[in-house]
Amino acid sequence: MKYKIPYWLYCAVVILITSTKIHAQTSEQKMLETKREHLQKEIKEINRLLFAERKEKGTVLDQMEALDNKINVRQELIRVTNQQANLLNRQINVNIRSISKLREDLKILKEDYANLIQKTYQNKSQNNRLMFLLSSESFFQAFKRLQYMQQYAKHRKKQGEDIEQKTEELTALNQDLARQRKEKEQLLAENQRAKNELSLEIDAQKNLLRSIKQNETKYTAEIAKKQAEARRIDREIESLIKSAIASSNKSSGNSVSSATFALTPEAKLLADNFSSNKGRLIWPVEKGIKSQGYGVYADKLYPGIKHRNNGVTITTDKGSKARAIFEGEVIAILAAPGGNKGVQIKHGNYISTYYNLSDLYVKKGDRVAAKELLGEINTNRFDGATKLKFYLYKDANRLNPEEWIYQL
Repeated sequence: MKYKIPYWLYCAVVILITSTKIHAQTSEQKMLETKREHLQKEIKEINRLLFAERKEKGTVLDQMEALDNKINVRQELIRVTNQQANLLNRQINVNIRSISKLREDLKILKEDYANLIQKTYQNKSQNNRLMFLLSSESFFQAFKRLQYMQQYAKHRKKQGEDIEQKTEELTALNQDLARQRKEKEQLLAENQRAKNELSLEIDAQKNLLRSIKQNETKYTAEIAKKQAEARRIDREIESLIKSAIASSNKSSGNSVSSATFALTPEAKLLADNFSSNKGRLIWPVEKGIKSQGYGVYADKLYPGIKHRNNGVTITTDKGSKARAIFEGEVIAILAAPGGNKGVQIKHGNYISTYYNLSDLYVKKGDRVAAKELLGEINTNRFDGATKLKFYLYKDANRLNPEEWIYQL
């Protein structure tokens, strides 16, 4: 025998599935809106920190990197806004179907209610209620007739209430639909503006590439100079870390390899606390943008040339200070003759390095707390850029700071 699902159960299941789906879409919409706002803020910061007043002063390589950074963020903004518009379109379609169903239900309810009113009027005109009761053949029949009249009146009242409720739901859905359509129009308009901006930025990049092609020797020399400086800093950082490991192990009377710290119980606890905060560590500056990420990437003009960044580069405001990302001990000071300075902090067996400082507020051996200021970040006198180079290691092994610092 084939089992037939009751209509009320079918309706309840449909309502549950629809409401769950709408809730999921609403949550996704909120998540996309948060991401879109974050990208818009990032573009504003890129414009403010990388392009404001000094966009023509920086080297060609700096201009190229800054423009590429903004194009990448702009493309991501367009992608996220498209996702929002598509999700909103699905919600609009759901609302349209819901409105159509409500109108159909409301039409049936109104027809039923009209029939009830008509029958009530006919009954009133043909038989008086009292006479209807008095004409009963027995008390039991009179009682049943009274029950019928009460149920009939209750049903009529319920029908009226249902019509009122459905009408309110329909009004709310229509208002929501109008809001969604307006929001979609705004998103599409914003996306078009973003695409126009992207087109201008790509054109500017092409013009910059043409100017670079005309002076290829100067560009390649600039690349070589930057790469040599990056390698020098990397060698110095890693040399100091190995030296600190060896010194720490020697002072504790441990003959462990110089590639690994021999941890005391206190140092292990600190390292465990540091590790448990992976992805939630604070930025090494109060505010700024990541202008260059971690890892190897191809040159925009000459893909055969590879650039490597063993840390991340953060651009910030002139006069900004570097700050400790976690509590620890200053184990080394980087200070090249006539060059910029840096600070290394040990957090158990994790080491954070802050390079390109003009003034230092700490010295070797100092204990520092999270957010404690370490020094002022150097501002380049030629292009006005204020950039902190930040590195992260576990013992002598490089780590990707983007995986450890919150939203980096």
